[in-house]
Amino acid sequence: MKAIVVIPTYNECENIPPLVDSLLRHEGVRVLVVDDDSPDGTGAVADEARRRHPGRVDVLHRTSNRGLGRSYIDGIARAIAMGPDLICQMDADFSHDPAALPSLLAAADRADVVIGSRYIAGGGVVNWPARRLLLSRFANWYVRAITHLDARDCTSGYRCWRREALASLPLDRFVSDGYSFLVEMLFVAARQGRRITEVPITYVERREGQSKMSRGVILESAITPWRLVARPKTARPTVR
Repeated sequence: MKAIVVIPTYNECENIPPLVDSLLRHEGVRVLVVDDDSPDGTGAVADEARRRHPGRVDVLHRTSNRGLGRSYIDGIARAIAMGPDLICQMDADFSHDPAALPSLLAAADRADVVIGSRYIAGGGVVNWPARRLLLSRFANWYVRAITHLDARDCTSGYRCWRREALASLPLDRFVSDGYSFLVEMLFVAARQGRRITEVPITYVERREGQSKMSRGVILESAITPWRLVARPKTARPTVR
């Protein structure tokens, strides 16, 4: 299968070269870096990776409407147009191990959405303080309690989608932006009746740079599940 890994970036120049090299060790995998006009030169570093790996690395430079959700909307649209079988999402900071990618790709044989999960048997978290781990576990309990999603790790950003499932999401109508964008994607896919499964991963706290977590992100994440369940249900779309 052909797969594209979409990686949103903002000030990740140290991580891009080793991350790209690690991902390209997997046969049939391409990388799409979506840079949010990083002031540290991440975009230029990504362009250099594209020159070193022609045909396997692409770069999308964004200059307006910054944010994780907006980056994913633009990046996913580009990835869908490139015609892969599978489209993956991951962070740029090595918290998501590139070596785990084959397990996500393999699980897509039996699912429309595969989540790299910290909170199923075999999964885990490394280098988080107890407070951060408690917050993450509470966030997932909170999301599941309100939305009735079955997944144990609704907030994981390490995912693999079958192209047709991702193409059916009305991303242009999504209003979430931060990490709650990931919850919105999963919620809409579940309402469409998509097959969702989880494979265990070990999440490692970021290697370089600074965390993107903020009070605004936490507030949006608290509000989003209530907004999602208030939406009227729609029929599952026909995928051409």
